[in-house]
Amino acid sequence: MHEMSLCESLVDVIEDSARREHFTRVRRVRLEVGRFAGVELSAMRFGFDAVTRGTVAEGAELEILEVPGAAWCFDCCDTVSLDNRLDPCPRCGGVRLQPSGGMEIRIRDMEVV
Repeated sequence: MHEMSLCESLVDVIEDSARREHFTRVRRVRLEVGRFAGVELSAMRFGFDAVTRGTVAEGAELEILEVPGAAWCFDCCDTVSLDNRLDPCPRCGGVRLQPSGGMEIRIRDMEVV
C-alpha cells in the first residue's frame, strides 16, 4: 500500500510547515489527488489517520479533492478531459494522447491554529 508512504510524506510537509509558519495544530487538510495518480482514496484516508497520530495534524480532517484526468490529443490538437487514462479522445476518437493533468498529489490548503 503506497498510500501509507504518501501519507508519511504528507505529514513531513505539514510538520515542516508548522515549524516554518509557527502553528501548533492542523484542523483540516485539503488534498488534491489526480484521477491518474494511482491512489486508492479510502487507503489514503486510513493512512492519514494512522500516520498523523502524535503530530500537529492528529485529528485533522482530510478532505480529498479529485482532479479530473486530462490529455493532449495529437489528432485533434486539443486538451480533453478523460475518465480513464486509456480512453480514446472524446472529441475525435483518436488514441494518440499524452496525459497532461490528473497525475498530481498536492496540498491545496490547510486550516491551522
